[in-house]
Order: sequence, then structure tokens, then C-alpha cells
Amino acid sequence: MRRRTRLLVSLCCGIALASGCGGGGGGSSGASSSGLPPLPPPTKGKYFTHIVILVQENRTFDNLFATFPGAAGTRVGKTHDGELRLRKANLESKLSPHNGYPYWLRDYNHGAMNGFDLVPVGNEPGSYVYQYVDPAQVKPYWTLAKRYVLADHMFQTEGSGSFTAHQDLIAGGSPIGQKRLIDYPDGRPWGCDAPAGTLTSLITANNQYLAKAGPFPCLRYRTLRDLLDPAGVSWRYYAPEVGYSFAGNLWNGFDAIDAVRHGPEWGVNVTWPETLVLSDAAKDSLPSVSWVIPDYANSDHSGDSSDTGPSWVAQVVNAIGTSPAWKTTAILILWDDWGGWYDHVPPPGKRSYGGLGFRVPLIVVSPFAKAGYVSHNDYEFGSIVRFVEDNWNLPRLGTTDRRARDFVADFFDFGQSPRPFTPMAAKYSAEFFERQVPSGRPVDDE
Repeated sequence: MRRRTRLLVSLCCGIALASGCGGGGGGSSGASSSGLPPLPPPTKGKYFTHIVILVQENRTFDNLFATFPGAAGTRVGKTHDGELRLRKANLESKLSPHNGYPYWLRDYNHGAMNGFDLVPVGNEPGSYVYQYVDPAQVKPYWTLAKRYVLADHMFQTEGSGSFTAHQDLIAGGSPIGQKRLIDYPDGRPWGCDAPAGTLTSLITANNQYLAKAGPFPCLRYRTLRDLLDPAGVSWRYYAPEVGYSFAGNLWNGFDAIDAVRHGPEWGVNVTWPETLVLSDAAKDSLPSVSWVIPDYANSDHSGDSSDTGPSWVAQVVNAIGTSPAWKTTAILILWDDWGGWYDHVPPPGKRSYGGLGFRVPLIVVSPFAKAGYVSHNDYEFGSIVRFVEDNWNLPRLGTTDRRARDFVADFFDFGQSPRPFTPMAAKYSAEFFERQVPSGRPVDDE
């Protein structure tokens, strides 16, 4: 059924290229990646043999963990003229708040963190974003945070949205000469498969915003791939299919990297559907480094009625935790950007290139993760890039990995015996996700 649906959608996309359903810059995404040749065996690193970066969408720390014991959350938000008590809400909202850089500036309000109510959300006032999710609806996240490590001061690289956030998670930044990418391409897919003439936007070191002044989104800067490959460290980017899934069209960071999109690693190291991570874990064939990108329906992105995100994360963790790889793995679970939701902690440091952005949650799961530990130290996406580099003794990419704080001593205790894994309870099973037809639903461009 899923295969037939994919063929029908691919046919429709071929007919409707002008509407942005397919790719004009680099061609179609190619065949399914099932039945791929195996990657080289994983390489033992300084700390771990496997690092898994599990990416969800568009949530602040306060939105998911405002009331978590011992964490820097709040139940009261600042407005431009006072205060507003955060209301408890469902995981999914009917609307998706704005989260481009101009809206970020208004929310940030020169560090006062009190401009969120000045950004309307659809027909709702800006006060709509002053809410936190009912903990019962994100129980797997809270359970993982209570068992392992929760970092309450992880900041996204820029005050921007998903396009640059996913670049930052593979490269630590998005350098275009002396400028950086920011916000979104004006055509989709967000990458080499974009329609001809698609432009990006840039920001300077002193935060000057240059709308549609950037290049076509098929880029040539280095990413972690350029460090991993020469060192023989295997990697895989599990993501929805570009050209078929809207999530794949927006959140596949490597679709914007020319050498990957137009090289032999496309369809081998970059694989689809994203659910292959479940079978790879079950077969004990995970690479050394994995990025796991969800389908829209399972992403926690606002504006949809789905509640499957926490179960998706739980089942990926379960698949790894019950595999032989568990003993040598660190799983980093985070949300790519703030999604327009309220957060009360201002980003630290001097602002440059639109960053740092707002806080997002980070949960660290490993047999060597400290138990029930809440970290209050400041980190950024470059800290994740640095973690990969340091684990395999790789050189620096030279982006935010140079300045980012190392979190190894903070999050892990290698003097303790490796903790056995206890499977997570979840509303939806692993089989549910393996049978699930990709949503293919349009989302906002943020």
C-alpha cells in the first residue's frame, strides 16, 4: 500500500513541478534506499562507537519542560507591558507560530524577552504562544529526562528557523563568504532540488539582514561529512524522501550540500524512509554517526492534530536501547528551533550572525549518562558538532565548533558501570511507524 501511494504521489509531483512538489535544480531524489549496500563497520571512538542525533521540530524549553523539577522553567511569561501566566495546553496546536528572524527580533526585544505578545499567530493575538504542553502528553520525553540527562541551556545557533537549524546540525554554521545563511529559501525543496531561480537570505556579522541576497541553496561549504569520510567513520542521515514528503523537502540538511546531493552518498548515506533507523538498529547495523529526521506527522511541529512525536522518539530509543549498540551509544534528542513559542531565558554572549537563538530542549540518553541530571550550563548546536569531532579525534570545521563548550564531562560519567536499558512505554508502537504512510502534508515554511 505504501509503495503504491509513493508511486502515485511521484507521478503527481512530476505533473505538478510548477507548484513546488518536485525538484527543478537537481532532479528527482531517486529510488528508495531499502536494500542498500552496507556501510563500513562503525569505528570505536574516544567515548562512543555510535552517536545518534535525533531531531524534532519547533519547541522551546519552556514549551515542553516549563514545570520539570529542578529545571530552569517558568509558569509566568513577560509581555511588552506586564506578565502573563502560561497556560497548560495540548501538544499539538491548531496554529503554527511565526519563527523567522524578524519575528525572533521582536520576541527577543533587545534581550528583554518580552515581545512575544507583539507577534500575532493567525487570527489569534500574540499571547497564544504563552503556553506549556501538558506533561502527560509528552510523557516519554519526561521519562527520558528523569532517567538520563536534561540540558536546560541548549541554544540554537541562530534566531531563525528549520533551514539553517538543520545546516547547523551538520556543519555548526552556514558560511557564505563573510556572511551566513538565515531563514528560508524562497522555493522548495530547501536544497539542490529547489526550482531554478530559488534564492536564500543572508545575515552579516553585525546582524544586517539581507533578504533574498544569497545563493541558490545548493552549497559547497564543508560539513561533518567532510571530516568523517577521510577518517573512515561511517555516517547516515535518515530522513523522509525529498520530492515525495514535505518533511523531506524542508528538513533534509544534506539536500542543500552539492557534493552529497550530486554524489554517490545520496541514497546510500542519505537514506529514506527515516524508519530505516528502526531496522538498522534491530540488525545492529547502525553507522558511527546518525542523524534521524522525522516525518512531519511525528515531528512535534505545531499546526497538526498528530500526537505521535513522543512515541516516535521513544521507539527509536527503544530500538537502539534493545540492540547490541546500546552499550557504546550516545543519543542526543533535541528540537531544531524555538518554533515561535515563549521562552524566558535570554541567549548568552554577544550577538553575531543572528545568534545565539533561543533555548531548545536537549535530552541525552546513554548507558554512561548521569542519572536524573539537569545541566544548567550553556551549550549550542556547535557543541554537538564538537562532540562528534572530539569523539573520533577529527579536526575542527572552524564554524561554531571552535567556540562551543564541550559537554562530555558534564553529561557523562565513565566511571560508572554501563546502565542497562529499560524499554520505554509509548502510545504508538514501532510497527505503527513502520506501517505509517508518510504524511506528505504541507507545512509552513518555518
